Amino acid sequence: MHMADALLSPAVGGAMWVVSGAAIAHASRKMKTSLDQRQVPLMGIMGALVFAVQMLNFTIPGTGSSGHFAGGLLLAILLGRHAAFLTIASVVTVQALFFADGGLLALGANIFNMGFLACYVVYPFIYKPLAKGRAAKWMTWLSAVLALQLGAFGVVAQTAASGIAELPFMTFLMAMQPIHLAIGIGEGLITLAVIELIAGVEPAMMTRQSSAPVAGVLVGKRALAVLAVLAVLSGGLFSWFASSHPDGLEWSIDRLAGEGKELKGASSGVHQLAASLQEKISFLPDYAFPSDKGEAVATEAGDKSPTIVHPDAGTTLSGLVGGLFVLAFALLAGFALKRRHEAV
Repeated sequence: MHMADALLSPAVGGAMWVVSGAAIAHASRKMKTSLDQRQVPLMGIMGALVFAVQMLNFTIPGTGSSGHFAGGLLLAILLGRHAAFLTIASVVTVQALFFADGGLLALGANIFNMGFLACYVVYPFIYKPLAKGRAAKWMTWLSAVLALQLGAFGVVAQTAASGIAELPFMTFLMAMQPIHLAIGIGEGLITLAVIELIAGVEPAMMTRQSSAPVAGVLVGKRALAVLAVLAVLSGGLFSWFASSHPDGLEWSIDRLAGEGKELKGASSGVHQLAASLQEKISFLPDYAFPSDKGEAVATEAGDKSPTIVHPDAGTTLSGLVGGLFVLAFALLAGFALKRRHEAV
């Protein structure tokens, strides 16, 4: 569900940058008073895990499409909405900057669609009041599905507001919502699976009280270790087996624009600048080594029968390096906000 720049006008893309930037500033201010220092490691490890699991596209049977985990609601449940939003913003930023997953102009929109809606709409207004008692698991799953549905609607609304892509609002909506409903089933199951995993490793896991209520959960070293191992395996190994089918957004566009056809959008100076900048920064675009780079190295070495790098090597490196980048981003944000809070 990572939007490309071709879907957005500079005005809408810029407006979404402002909205997401304001939300990041709001989350940072709130975290100065609500963040428990014991949650900071969980921020980093969960950010790395979400990055890695997002690489594991799963096939949607009978459609020729695939979906991937978004993770916003899971992060909100485990970290609280403010820490969760900063964590998912770190994930989406690393994806755009270093792996060309989602455009730079579209970065604000992608943070909003995958982070803001889950953390500041679904989590406080649907999950918290309804996911209680015997209905807790069911409502957790349903909340994850709704978060993805809202994100998909955000993509359609922002594309329509831009008016530069040949994607009629209702036609695009009727393609996006059903396929993301199917993807949402997987989103909900993964969310429940991770929560059950943590609860299984630490049966006594619960929200604890310090001088003020902790926004989220506190887990011990054992659960952190299990999550870290899962992140490494997901990004470094399991990502080899990700579905090669287009994701729900790409699949929807293919159905409307024609499979294999380039989506016609505006090519303004802003679009060209964003594309040029992203091309320079992204060292593993699409989570793989650029094919021509490997051929050039082999030619310069004078190898007449060059050894081809394993096609999954770039995927493994992307999963591990990207996870480390997100881990570092989230830890730096957490510890910086913690120090600012102590200095006040």
